[in-house]
Amino acid sequence: MSSKERILAAIQQNKPDLLPLPEQPEFPYDSDLPAQYTIGLAGNGGKCLEVGGPEEVLAFIKEHFRESQMIVSLSEAVPGNFNVAMAEDPHELEHVDLAILEGDWGVAENGAIWLPEEKLHHRALPFIAQHLIVLLKKDRLLGNMHEVYARIDVQAPGYGVFIAGPSKTADIEQSLVIGAHGPRSMTVFLLD
Repeated sequence: MSSKERILAAIQQNKPDLLPLPEQPEFPYDSDLPAQYTIGLAGNGGKCLEVGGPEEVLAFIKEHFRESQMIVSLSEAVPGNFNVAMAEDPHELEHVDLAILEGDWGVAENGAIWLPEEKLHHRALPFIAQHLIVLLKKDRLLGNMHEVYARIDVQAPGYGVFIAGPSKTADIEQSLVIGAHGPRSMTVFLLD
């Protein structure tokens, strides 16, 4: 018997018994989820606004962005002025000023939003745009990451990402820079 075979045999003999995984504890969130989400997102440098409908989102865009800026919208409720389907290569999105996306789930504890690949068209879109607007229905807010992971299929093929605010970086002197590597702002609109 070779030394390799002896080592593998010793490992096989001393392998611990298979034990069931521990039960996942529940962490109920009893607070006002929209208010807690607003606090969580603000802590990440983002802004959350509760609105009654898409017309308020359009008014916000009109107030903060010019018609000449490139606006990509992946929402039927709020139109943009550039059809992202025309961009076959993500590099063609380098001049996007504003990307309007629809989130699947919001996480109150940390202000994150789950964006699956089918709602992005290009994986680079939420990272290459100068500004992000994400539309999220209030009934899609959950208290914590445990609740969200129980509802998404992380084993499914494809891609998904949690985004929690605009891009940020800090150096050793604790100097925070917002928008260093990606979006300079993120505004989440909570819709009824």
